[in-house]
Amino acid sequence: MTLHGDTLNDAIGRTRDKWGWFVALGVVLLIFGGIAFGNLFIATVASVYVVGWLMLMAGIIEIVHAFGVKTWSRFFYWLLSGLLYAVAGFFAFDNPLLASTVLTLLLAVALVASGALRAWVGYSHRPENGWGWVVAAGLISVLAGLTIAMGWPVNSLWVLGLFLAIDLIFQGWSFIALGLALKK
Repeated sequence: MTLHGDTLNDAIGRTRDKWGWFVALGVVLLIFGGIAFGNLFIATVASVYVVGWLMLMAGIIEIVHAFGVKTWSRFFYWLLSGLLYAVAGFFAFDNPLLASTVLTLLLAVALVASGALRAWVGYSHRPENGWGWVVAAGLISVLAGLTIAMGWPVNSLWVLGLFLAIDLIFQGWSFIALGLALKK
C-alpha cells in the first residue's frame, strides 16, 4: 500500500474510534432542531443574529484590509464595502424583525432565480439521462420561492426559523447515520 493509502486508512481508523461523538453530536442537533421547530420565531431571530454577526465580522475584516491596499480607488472600494457590511450587520442586531423581512424576501428571490436557472439548464440537457430530475428540482425551488414571496412579509417571522430547524434535523440525522456507519 502507498504512503497516501496508509495515511488515509490511519485517519479513517482514528475517526472510527470516535463514532460515539458523531452520534452524540447528531442527537444534540436533533434536539436543537426540535427546539427550533417548537419556536420558529426565536429560531428566526437567532438565524438573523448569526447572519448579522457574520456581516459585522466581514465588514471589519474588509475595513482593515482597506488600509493594506496600494491605490486610493481600491482603498475606497474596500472601505465602502466594509462599512456597508458592518452597517448591515449592525442593522440586523438593531432590528432583527426588519432584517428577517429583508432576508426572507432575498431568500424567495434567490429560490426563484436559482430554480429557474436549474430548470433551464436541465431542460437544455434533454437528451441526457436525469435531465427531468434537474428540471423537477428547479421547478420545486421556483414553487418554494413563489410560496415564500406570496406570504411575504407576514411569513418573515417564521420562514428563516423553519429553514434552520429543518437544517438542524437533517444535519443531526446525517451525523447519527455517519457515526453508526463508522461503528460497523
